Amino acid sequence: MGRTSRHLAALGAAFFVAFAIRGDAQQTPQQQQQQQSAASGQQPAGQQPPGQQPPIFKTGINYVRVDVIVSDKQGNPVDNLQEADFDITEDGKPQKIDTFKLVKLDGGTAEASQHTPRAIRTDFDEEAEAARDDVRLFSIFLDDYHVRRGSSMAVRGQLARFVERQLGPTDMIGLMYPLETTSSVRMTRNHDAIMRAVEQFLGRKFDYTPKNEMEEKYAHYPAEVVEQVRNQVSLSAIRSLIVHMGSLKEGRKALILVSEGYTNILPPQMRDPIASMPGYGNPDKYNPMAGVGNMNEDRARFLNSVDINNDLREIYSYANRYNVSIYAVDPRGLATNEFDINEGVNLQTDSQYLSASIDTLRVLADNSDGRAIVNRNDIDGGMKQIMRDSSAYYLVGYNSSQAPSDGKFHEIKVRVKRPGVQVRARKGYWALTPEETARATAGPKAAPPKPVEQAVASIEPPSRSRVIRTWIGTSRAENGKTRVTFVWEPVPKAPGDRRTDEPARVALMVLGDNGAAYFRGRVPDVALAGTAPSVGAAAAASGSTGGVAPRGPSRVTFDAQPGKAQLRVSVEGTSAQVLDSETREISVPDLTSPQTALGTPEVFRARTVREQQQLKTDADAVPVASREFSRSDRLLVRIPAYGPGNTTPTVTAKLLNRDGQAMSELSVSPGAAPSVPQVEVPLAGLAPGDYVLELTATGAGGEAKQLVGFRVTG
Repeated sequence: MGRTSRHLAALGAAFFVAFAIRGDAQQTPQQQQQQQSAASGQQPAGQQPPGQQPPIFKTGINYVRVDVIVSDKQGNPVDNLQEADFDITEDGKPQKIDTFKLVKLDGGTAEASQHTPRAIRTDFDEEAEAARDDVRLFSIFLDDYHVRRGSSMAVRGQLARFVERQLGPTDMIGLMYPLETTSSVRMTRNHDAIMRAVEQFLGRKFDYTPKNEMEEKYAHYPAEVVEQVRNQVSLSAIRSLIVHMGSLKEGRKALILVSEGYTNILPPQMRDPIASMPGYGNPDKYNPMAGVGNMNEDRARFLNSVDINNDLREIYSYANRYNVSIYAVDPRGLATNEFDINEGVNLQTDSQYLSASIDTLRVLADNSDGRAIVNRNDIDGGMKQIMRDSSAYYLVGYNSSQAPSDGKFHEIKVRVKRPGVQVRARKGYWALTPEETARATAGPKAAPPKPVEQAVASIEPPSRSRVIRTWIGTSRAENGKTRVTFVWEPVPKAPGDRRTDEPARVALMVLGDNGAAYFRGRVPDVALAGTAPSVGAAAAASGSTGGVAPRGPSRVTFDAQPGKAQLRVSVEGTSAQVLDSETREISVPDLTSPQTALGTPEVFRARTVREQQQLKTDADAVPVASREFSRSDRLLVRIPAYGPGNTTPTVTAKLLNRDGQAMSELSVSPGAAPSVPQVEVPLAGLAPGDYVLELTATGAGGEAKQLVGFRVTG
């Protein structure tokens, strides 16, 4: 394989990577500054266990923090060392230790009988609890792209036992697959849920059957190119997970990587021209000696080792930067072969590929102060060592005497003066470049306006515990009332989601603050309440009847008095069982005031030009609840605008970036219904990221403004 093929794979991976690295693109200014620093110094705020004070670390771009694990020959921690027992050098030059502390954690086991650990229900809970010094933070990355189906079935029981028997009550752990984004990953104390998820793990290594729409785009590519795409997807997701863990906690963190290793090439017997058609058109399929003694094959393997090591270096550089130790677990145990016998690869080639794949796991572990649990059938024993490493270690910090800003790697060596002990610490760090140094010392960037922040925050999809996404809109009705529109649509399954039932209908009850029922029924297939609400015609046309889940959004509309209202939502599955429920309070605005007012903007998605033209003239189209769109989508936004009496204000639209800075003016045209102009939002030319649509209505009653946030994916 040459570099041309690798470049093609990188281009092909763009769609996948847009999802996998979203955590990088959405860092807060504080997280960005942490990323720029070689080693951050200040502990996040959090509750401390009784009698234990957090180590106080200095800040600064030249401050380096090192976690040092000292153990005896049996792997047990040595916890009676003093600062004077340690010597640290950077690039061979001695460094003065400024901070020193022994950290000992047990996952809250000792206090389990006295205190109930706080449940993790929200992002705030996750951030607050993970930042505590008495909390250990773990994550499991199930790399199904690089694990055989049989290996995954063999290892998932051992992983489940690790979660069940090794984690303490206060320990937090998350689970991630390659195609998931960090926004869908929740560090939790619900260990039972993690165990159930692990027990469903199924590997897909060398199985190129497409499982989703994105994979279908690459099913006809050569198998070697698809393998490269999968590498980019997995490694990008790992990097994103490392950044996410680093944003939650400053102290040591453990990432358990379940994988059989990485390679950018395949042996000739498996270089199928079409990945989804194994063997078809491959002249070497049944030639086990193909490639043996071939100089081109030797050169390709050498170039692969160079390329893959460059990719791995980026991963462990992030791991060092965010203080995340990678524990690479090879689920094959004592591996004897890389390929199955039916794949026809000769023993010599098989051995070369097996050694190379295992080496990639060792590289990630050794360079991030983790461990490679490879070539051993006793995976349970290796998993226990992960807990020992996370339970007792020394925090050592120093200000680099060299104060490097050259962007190069600087080697760290830690020596303990006591004989007979084993010492492990990270190998070093990558210094900032002059440009990064300037950014790090420039001070925090001004935060975007609060309304823009709120618009961007509204983009986030529901958590993994939610099965639908909802949207509530308001517009002017008759007799001083406000028309309320309720829309729901199913949340697509995330990779690894094993739920068997799908949302089919929503039971909805809406009560006013005086107890009056504005609506009571199901959407779709609505049983009307006595207040004569109207049901959107498109709800019935959504393809949903009986227990079949609708393909698109479903809608219901009803009139309500301005003021507070309570919504009670219950999601029913195809089996008529309740999948989810919630109660929320909404404010119904008064749109009959003499001031200029805006109803809730409605967002419509079209897949083709023809669909877009139909939407423009369809006054009864159903808006979407989602705020995530592909660049191939065509977006139409309708803006209900009202002035005093029957006057119609002038509406303008502007596209902003996520910081609130104007990007372009958008053209507003008359809509299909009176007083509801519409605007087309071009997405094809936008880079993946978050954006805000600023809508302004100006008339005799003054000015009104609303912001709509949305996300563009690859």
